[in-house]
Amino acid sequence: MILPIYTYGHPVLRKVAQDIPTDYPGLSQLIDDMFETMDASSGVGLAAPQIGKSVRVVVINLDVLKEDYPEYADFRHAYINPHIIEVDKKSEKVSMEEGCLSVPGLSEKVVRYSRIRVQYLDEELQPHDEWVEGYLARVMQHEFDHLEGVMYVDRITPLRKQLIRNKLKGIMQGKYTCSYRTKPARK
Repeated sequence: MILPIYTYGHPVLRKVAQDIPTDYPGLSQLIDDMFETMDASSGVGLAAPQIGKSVRVVVINLDVLKEDYPEYADFRHAYINPHIIEVDKKSEKVSMEEGCLSVPGLSEKVVRYSRIRVQYLDEELQPHDEWVEGYLARVMQHEFDHLEGVMYVDRITPLRKQLIRNKLKGIMQGKYTCSYRTKPARK
């Protein structure tokens, strides 16, 4: 089922999401709905808070980028109870344009580390502890930030944030257009 995306200013996007038990009711359906919602919104990642659920579940589909990143062909994964355990502070910091389904119509340059260590459960509830690098590390940091109540606009320079302040206020008031279903903070 395609669900509405909660947009900037909605309180659920600022809550720290909770780990879920392995017998969480409807987990498989939640993951299916998240993939369907993300695909219908043309996103590469989606965190549960973006559909109004304050739980630690993320889906990522990088297959759509396989022309630019052939290593991500067929890459489509769900992450349950994911956490960034460590950031490789010796790795390169990379500045790249980021957008977000919860902040329609905007994108900004965000600096992130290129290598991180993550722990999570996969869809079969198998535990993983691994180092991730490159574009996947960026997407994970963006999506896992949502689980901590952090949005990419919190990571831009104060000057840039000041420059987009009115656009963010507009999003909070439901004054935006996009091609997918949303749930604005207020309208």
